[in-house]
Amino acid sequence: MTEREGIIKYRLDYTAATLERPEDFAELNAWRGVLWRLGLIGQDDARYGGLGFGNVSLRLDEGGFLVTGTQTGHIPHLSFGHYVRVVEARPADNYLRALGPLPPSSEALTHAAVYGVSPRVRCVAHGHSPEIWRQATKLGLPTVGADIAYGTPAMAAAVSERVRLSPDGGIVAMLGHEDGLLAWGATPERTCWVLAGYLAKTWQAME
Repeated sequence: MTEREGIIKYRLDYTAATLERPEDFAELNAWRGVLWRLGLIGQDDARYGGLGFGNVSLRLDEGGFLVTGTQTGHIPHLSFGHYVRVVEARPADNYLRALGPLPPSSEALTHAAVYGVSPRVRCVAHGHSPEIWRQATKLGLPTVGADIAYGTPAMAAAVSERVRLSPDGGIVAMLGHEDGLLAWGATPERTCWVLAGYLAKTWQAME
């Protein structure tokens, strides 16, 4: 089973608002740009019905987390106006409350689940890579079953179990979400480097 990217499935209580930029935003946004250049975030008319894919988020000291807004995957370099703050999340109830200049990414519920499990996680990155995803078993990656759809309480619960096993950082391949990967860690650099590192391993195997 595969799912189309970009479709918000959770119940969203959204308020349009201007946000205050956090001090470590620049690091998050720079690494989001790296993932875009590697093709782990983006938009392709030939993939996923032409919808944007991939997103990043950052835990905020004041509570909640900052996450890329919906359908921003096609933009090479985002501004702060492309991010939204999730201020309340109840993954088991399929509910998010957010405020910002645009609604949050379709994967925000899963990001919330990760933050809810481990206080040591400060960044989550969702990317898409056919190369990594198709070789997940060979690479020894943890996986979430093909019967679990993205952006749902079931996906949030399944990812939570993986985070409990690796509370300091890790990666999981979502087999029910075509090419979908999720990484988490203590900083944007550590988190996004996991995705980049596995991509390099797949390229190395092709040599």
